[in-house]
This record gives sequence, structure tokens and C-alpha cells, in this order.
Amino acid sequence: MIVQEVIGNVSNIAADNKKVDLLQIEWFESAKKIQRKRSDEGMDLAIKILREGQRLHEGDILFEDATKRIVVSIKPCDAIVIQPQSLLEMGTVCYEIGNKHLPIFIQDDQVLIPFEDPLYKWLEAAGYKPKKAYRQLLNLLKANVSPHGHEEPGNSLFTRIINLAAKA
Repeated sequence: MIVQEVIGNVSNIAADNKKVDLLQIEWFESAKKIQRKRSDEGMDLAIKILREGQRLHEGDILFEDATKRIVVSIKPCDAIVIQPQSLLEMGTVCYEIGNKHLPIFIQDDQVLIPFEDPLYKWLEAAGYKPKKAYRQLLNLLKANVSPHGHEEPGNSLFTRIINLAAKA
């Protein structure tokens, strides 16, 4: 099946008896324009969402018929969690992380970043009191540039530079 647009989101519809077939994706797959995936019940999907700036979100409905829906579910992952103590700290930590071209998620008054050990250690050294947690990364902070270098989690430009510096 080819999916070219999101039909809606389960948060905006009334409860009914339709069966829900989850399409589980990683956080970094939510921005991919073209991908092949398989739902939990085995339905093959070719996703081609080519509109600029559109991404998949938790609860997005990709297919619906009289008896079932295919719904996006973003898998939880290891994340760095920072609980800023002030608006100044929130701005500073977001600036510092964004300056490294890493994706930032804002959820429940917390800053979340996909876990990378060098970044975690840097944040500790900078006095931010990061915590490691297993969380869904849902609310990407919108920026003028897209996150890049996410072929694999933990393989950001920042991590590669730290690893190169450690070898020298």
C-alpha cells in the first residue's frame, strides 16, 4: 500500500471499535519523506510524504477502512533529560545543544535529546544535571535547519568529533 498523506490523528477522533494496527517507527524516521515499513499486523507500507516540512507524529492515521486503522507509534529510546530551573537555563541549554546541530525535544517542561555519551558527559561537566531515561521523543523543537547526521542514533557530528579528538 502506498501512503502519500496523513489522514488525521487518533487524538482528534471519537472512540470507536475499529481495530488499531500500529506502525512503530524510531524518532528519526518520523522526518523521512520516503520509506518502506511493515505494520505490527504485517501490512507493507510504502510511505511517500513529499510535502515540505511534514513529518509523522504519534497517533497519525495512515490508513483507515470500515474495520481498522494503521496508526503511527514512535518507539521510546534512551534520551538525555534536562529539567531547566529557569527560563535562562532553558534558553542556554537549547542554544548550546542546537549549536551542535543536534535535535532537541521539549516535553513536560523538560529538554530531551537522543542519548549520546559524549554529550551527556559534556552536559554534566557544564553543570546541567542531565539524567538518562527511556522516553518517547515526540515534540521536536522547530528550527530553521533540519537535524542532520542521523543515519544511526549516537552518530551525530558532535559524537564523531569527540571520538576523533579522543584518538589524537
